[in-house]
Amino acid sequence: MLNPFFSKKESILLSEIFKLLNLESKLDLAAIRIQDIKDLNSASKNCITFFHSKKYSELAKSTKASYCLTKDNLKEYLPSTCQSIIVENVLIATALITEKFYPDSTNDDYDTTVIEIEKTSFDEIKHGKNVLIGKNVKIGSNCQIGHNTIIEKNVHIGENCKIGSNTIIRNSIIKNNVTILDNCIIGKKGFGFFPNKEKNIRYPHIGIVLINENCEIGCGATIDRGSMSNTEIGKNTFLDNQIHIAHNVKIGANSIIAGQVGIAGSSIIGSNVRIGGQAGISGHLKIGDNVDIAGGSGVIKDIPSNTKVMGYPAKNIREFLRENK
Repeated sequence: MLNPFFSKKESILLSEIFKLLNLESKLDLAAIRIQDIKDLNSASKNCITFFHSKKYSELAKSTKASYCLTKDNLKEYLPSTCQSIIVENVLIATALITEKFYPDSTNDDYDTTVIEIEKTSFDEIKHGKNVLIGKNVKIGSNCQIGHNTIIEKNVHIGENCKIGSNTIIRNSIIKNNVTILDNCIIGKKGFGFFPNKEKNIRYPHIGIVLINENCEIGCGATIDRGSMSNTEIGKNTFLDNQIHIAHNVKIGANSIIAGQVGIAGSSIIGSNVRIGGQAGISGHLKIGDNVDIAGGSGVIKDIPSNTKVMGYPAKNIREFLRENK
């Protein structure tokens, strides 16, 4: 369930992809069609994927993709069933092809399809004033929506959910019994781009935000939708106020995250994790289960399960206390 809301081209000729990337090939590409672009884990036969860091070498070894955008020094990790396509910058090449497949994936303009909730079939839902609803929205029974909130296009909300005032949601699936408090922004594109002196290149975001059952999202929280995978909040996880969850982040079940925490893109947080206020977690990290991260800590490397850390850089709490007597 990566991109249920974005329109995709049915297929693209591999020759078009080579032309887009200004590449030459000795192969006859005329009849080869690519069905989609996906990450290493979710790609299947006739898909193209990307592999830009040794950090993902284990995923690369088992990918089912037929083609992979990568660097020359990484191609040896790919299985024999996956042909490497060597490019100068893997992520820029991935962005160009993703936008080719999903032309509207970089557009986050305000939703022109919204209308007043009183003019929709959701008028019977308990709601405040100035509530707007976009196209392709589903809302379950026994929900309520606060004043000045906009449920933009492509949102599915389960039963018994409470959405606060001054909140904007799009490109999201929200399961049953979820509470989202005031002033939240959920499902907008993340901070993904490539700096360029003439014009920065935006990275397409074709994922969604998935919030599972019994979660609570505090006031002023921002949760970005995924780029090449979904951003996901696990069951019964509670987020405090003014938290930022970046694109592709995955948080496990029963976790508690205090105010003003920032989690950078593509980091994976386990279950039963507790994070203190104003802690920061760098991108592309893996935090295990049953981890405690003290407030104000700076996490810049993976943390194994059943660990307590604090400080900057974050380290085992016993080691930190011993060094700071």
